Amino acid sequence: MNKPNDLAGLVLDPVTADQRYIGESEPRHSAKRLLEGQGTYVDDLQFPRMGHVVYWRSPVAHMRIIQIHSAAARNLPGVLAVVDGVQMATICKPWVATLSHLAGMKSAPQHALAIERACWQGEPVVAVVAESRAQAEDALQLIEVEWEELPAVVSMLTALDPATPLIHPELGDNLCFTRSLNVGEVDAQFAAADVIAEATFGFGRHTGVTLEPRCQIADYNPGDHRLTVYHSQQAPHMMQDLYCRQFGLAESDVHVICKDVGGSFGIKVHAYPDDFATVGLAILLGRPIKFVADRLESFTSDIHAREHQVKGRIAATKQGDILAFEIDDLTAIGPYSMFPRTSAIEGNQVVNLVGGPYKHQHYRAQLSVVFQNKTPTCQYRGVGHPIACAVTEALVDLAAEKLQMDPLVFRQRNVIPDDAYPCSGASGIKFEILSHEQCLRTIEKMMNYTELRQEQATLRKKGIYRGIGFAALIELTNPSAAFYGVGGARIASQDGATARLDPSGVVSIMVGVGEQGQGTEGIYAQIAADAVGVPIADVRIITGDTAVTPYGGGTWASRGAGIGGEAVLLAAQALQENILRLAGAILQRDTAELLVRRSQIIDKATGQAVLPFSEIGRIGYFRTDTLPNDFKVDLMVTRHYAQRDYPFIFTNGVQASYVEVDLDTGFVTLLKHWAVEDCGRVLNPMLVDEQVRGAIVQGIGGALYEECLYDDSGLLRNGNMADYLVPMANEMPDIEVAHVQTPTASSQLGAKGAGEAGTAGAPAAVMNAINDALMPFKVKVFEQPITSEKILHALGKI
Repeated sequence: MNKPNDLAGLVLDPVTADQRYIGESEPRHSAKRLLEGQGTYVDDLQFPRMGHVVYWRSPVAHMRIIQIHSAAARNLPGVLAVVDGVQMATICKPWVATLSHLAGMKSAPQHALAIERACWQGEPVVAVVAESRAQAEDALQLIEVEWEELPAVVSMLTALDPATPLIHPELGDNLCFTRSLNVGEVDAQFAAADVIAEATFGFGRHTGVTLEPRCQIADYNPGDHRLTVYHSQQAPHMMQDLYCRQFGLAESDVHVICKDVGGSFGIKVHAYPDDFATVGLAILLGRPIKFVADRLESFTSDIHAREHQVKGRIAATKQGDILAFEIDDLTAIGPYSMFPRTSAIEGNQVVNLVGGPYKHQHYRAQLSVVFQNKTPTCQYRGVGHPIACAVTEALVDLAAEKLQMDPLVFRQRNVIPDDAYPCSGASGIKFEILSHEQCLRTIEKMMNYTELRQEQATLRKKGIYRGIGFAALIELTNPSAAFYGVGGARIASQDGATARLDPSGVVSIMVGVGEQGQGTEGIYAQIAADAVGVPIADVRIITGDTAVTPYGGGTWASRGAGIGGEAVLLAAQALQENILRLAGAILQRDTAELLVRRSQIIDKATGQAVLPFSEIGRIGYFRTDTLPNDFKVDLMVTRHYAQRDYPFIFTNGVQASYVEVDLDTGFVTLLKHWAVEDCGRVLNPMLVDEQVRGAIVQGIGGALYEECLYDDSGLLRNGNMADYLVPMANEMPDIEVAHVQTPTASSQLGAKGAGEAGTAGAPAAVMNAINDALMPFKVKVFEQPITSEKILHALGKI
């Protein structure tokens, strides 16, 4: 296993070895500001003449809007405007969220505020703007909407039945997207198999609970037709483009600023109807408008994810070789596909990823994505990975059990060998280099697997039932334009970075990928410090501002280090080259005789410092008259990077969970969790470890606790923090993390992503561990979240 600070193959010359920050657990210097309460979040911002907007949202799952009575609200003191969908539609175009490469996908036009119908509980219908939030909420109580309740499509199981009402009759049915995949000779393989295992899996829809809710301030200046939007968002350039298109503005007239963002997880990478409505209000009123979602409305207005029912089966030989996988995935997405990334991507990912770690070449998959009258679903941390991994790994366990093989041995026999790359998976996905075998060997040692099995057997004799569950996984990271651009979505696959030497010798880095709390700024500071050759304290990072940073895709799909970091590296290397050229001109020496060390130009022969960066900055900016007339050099350079070698750069890993199940209560105690992660080059071990741990916690939430529960009429039953359960510190096990490093050759850094693998693997590992604990009773639970009630029901105790 490579050490985290092994930089073999990383080109940073002529930076000397004692300057390296990459590969070290360097603390985030920007964290001090946040810990001292000096962060700048959207709700901290105040502007003159700022109005506050709240939204009257549909109280039912499906209704026809008959008439809106707003006179009483308009007459309250402080109320600035009451705006409905008809008024908003005069300035904001509707949108349809489809991607052309998802053949046959369809969705209905959607508006910023509902006009004729509201199609889910929580859809915004009326906007109320006042001088204060309190005044706006008082006025909201006086809004009266006459509506006719319409039949609601709630269950995805009946969404396609002929007797089920159509949510959008113009579409012809409630089917958003379907995809079939049939590779190899699946029927023949199942016919020849010695063992076939099958199961039906259920996944409850859940949502992200961020520290900071969704919020924005839109400020439109009618004088120069310029729109400035302060946003808690993951993709500022994407939103800049969308605001331009929906409101008929020029890109140069739209400025999006994302300062500190208190968590995202994919929740803040989409364009919501109230995003456009808030901007529209600023344009209509010619003044700043602030929207901050409260916790209650977040549960019905933020996107949900992961509502799936998957029927799966696996075929294997008696020798223990996997022959084929087959799945049928039914998933529901709400009444509209979410803009602009679309709601079919999650199911599409499931089809691509099932069976991914294994060397079988026979695979059949069917995907049906249906509409329903619930909150729209879309990309949330992991995007299909947790479903695909849980289905795959549960089927693998079932096959191993039927073969009476140890589940770890069965995996070791069937994973794609480490010397098989590059290769393709059965679904057609392309792998550059992975390390399944090494990861499995590492986790076996980490957890003392043999001893743990012995402990499990001993405790079973005493009536204590513990289980061990594994999950081998793959994760797509560093996406190319093959993800969204090929389908027509204007979501950048590249990112740019600008590196500037300031006159004082400090280096400023401007990059399009923003900070969401995961430590991106710290990684960029490490890269820049090494590549330019300065102490890390002399690096300043600027992100999330479309007027300052180069155009980029933002934060999603574990691309921050691999795409944004590579752009920082390229810009910083170019800046160092220019610094050396300028130093050579000042000293009248060949640059081959010089190198950089900690903001000093060093004589390579003697090791003596001959010129500080501060002097280079002084001369480069203020005394160019002392330089040769024909000499030109830039102390501010911009470089861009897009990964083009593969559609995605895949990473991999393995997780193991150790749990105890109380047979009387059905309560699950998480005892220990292990993760071996291969994210390519590890740039900061401490940050990667905490990314993995945080992602595992979110995965455990989906496995055991989190679910958006609806009644038969499509109303959310637990949309509050008292009833919607999230994992807390008391529920968490110790999580031990280790790394294998197989750097990608698609970049100099060799970094792959690490942000979502924990979420991808944890639900599978926990589910398999629970079912391993229940194995003596010949029962299994395949419906997540796995609650105590479901366990007791499986045991026949309720």
